[in-house]
Amino acid sequence: MNRRSILGIAAMTGLGLSVLSGSVVAQQKSLKEQLVGTWTLVSTDQVRPDGSKLKQFGANPTGVNVFDANGRFFVLIASADDSKIASNNPNKTNSDEGGGLIPESMAYYGTYTVNEVEKVIMLHLEASTFPNLVGTDQKRIITSLAADELKYTNPAAMRGLQVHQVWKRAE
Repeated sequence: MNRRSILGIAAMTGLGLSVLSGSVVAQQKSLKEQLVGTWTLVSTDQVRPDGSKLKQFGANPTGVNVFDANGRFFVLIASADDSKIASNNPNKTNSDEGGGLIPESMAYYGTYTVNEVEKVIMLHLEASTFPNLVGTDQKRIITSLAADELKYTNPAAMRGLQVHQVWKRAE
């Protein structure tokens, strides 16, 4: 084989690889496209500055997180450890029961945007079971995103606490 043939083969191989890598890049989805869908809660931890953890929703929380392609979202997190309400009527709980209902569940919905460069989801809350959050913007920092798992941190959930959540894609 002469030098010209080797250079020709090398050039064709290089061109082929550049076309292939270009199509791989074109097929890669944006963060927003990867988020779209329904996610179920794996874990949620409130982490103190000293690293200790709180389990606001108990040892076995359950939840759903839905992102649609039009920029709307919905989140519901609840304790799976809740006792039943004795009266079977949420409007007629005794003082012990009523005190435990609100902190063991949280729901909110609204619109979202994604900052692809900073890997941040910005949530604008239109409604919430905690009224003080209505109209606020909430930041979620994506720490990991795979086809079937989403991990993010809420850096300012409460003074001195961060919330770390893990979600799996619903089947």
